[in-house]
Amino acid sequence: MKIRKMKADELEAVIQLWRVTSADTYSFLSGSHTEEEDRHYFTNVVAANNEIWVMEEDEQLRGFLAIKESYIDRLYIDPTHQRKGIGTALIAHAQALSPTGLELCTHVKNVNACAFYEKHGFVAVKYGVSPPPESEPDVEYHWRP
Repeated sequence: MKIRKMKADELEAVIQLWRVTSADTYSFLSGSHTEEEDRHYFTNVVAANNEIWVMEEDEQLRGFLAIKESYIDRLYIDPTHQRKGIGTALIAHAQALSPTGLELCTHVKNVNACAFYEKHGFVAVKYGVSPPPESEPDVEYHWRP
């Protein structure tokens, strides 16, 4: 496995990984976006505002990290490759990129993500509600060395 910056020609593969993982993880969210809406959002918001790092194994993308400075915008692992150390490696990479601390938000109902972040030393610092159209309870986590 190796972590590297996403190549421009991998954007579509990363978007598909995001969509597959989201569908597997966020069954509690009402109303899904179309593939075109997701592609537009990811391209024009996520990719445009973050560095994207990918985890590659056997020439296949297994996960990705979208990060800007100390804020983790996205951390997604292919559902068929979760619990194999990929998320841990990407978190360690994020910590190396921002050694003074990290922040992120996730949904409270995403209990696996909450447990994962807490296992890696993140502390819940604020609870709220995500913006529409989701409008779901969320939690902000911080990691400090």
